[in-house]
Amino acid sequence: MKGKIPLWLKISYTLMVLVIIPVYWRDLGPANFLWFSDIALIALVAAMWLENRLINSTMAVAVLFLETVWVIDFLTGGNLIQISAYMFDPETDTHIRILSGLFHMALPPVLLYLLVKLRYDQRALLMQTIIALVVLPVTYWLTEPEDNINWVYGPVGPQDMLADYLYLALLAGVLIVVLYLPSHLLFKHFFSHQ
Repeated sequence: MKGKIPLWLKISYTLMVLVIIPVYWRDLGPANFLWFSDIALIALVAAMWLENRLINSTMAVAVLFLETVWVIDFLTGGNLIQISAYMFDPETDTHIRILSGLFHMALPPVLLYLLVKLRYDQRALLMQTIIALVVLPVTYWLTEPEDNINWVYGPVGPQDMLADYLYLALLAGVLIVVLYLPSHLLFKHFFSHQ
């Protein structure tokens, strides 16, 4: 199975990540790496070099749909659902906008390409569920409401309708049922490993 991913892609993707990590760490802080998209960004380096079906499949379940929505929102000027609106905010540093645009635009095609080349590992649904059940409370404990990383404080901003832990449980349930399960079924149908 080794050798399915071209060396130029492995090197260029890895170099992109090696540029993004220190800049994000300095400018956005280490908590920013709790975003599921940032986790996927970094995990895909290992998925590529190891040509690991499970890592790629897990990250595809986690973020492929949301990253595609991000790209569509970006192409509409951040006006569709405003998930990429910060890209058009002059308050956001230009170098952050460039790096963020680069990585968010790269993730969907890279994830899809790796699904085609490596196929889909059906254990990904369970793996991503476990990751989410760890990352969501950790994000809540380590981050501030104004950052609202992974929407752990509310869908748009801090919510006050539900107890915090009830909201986190509901968020996990929604991610699993509305995002992870449909992604798993779709990838299983189109990209399953035989």
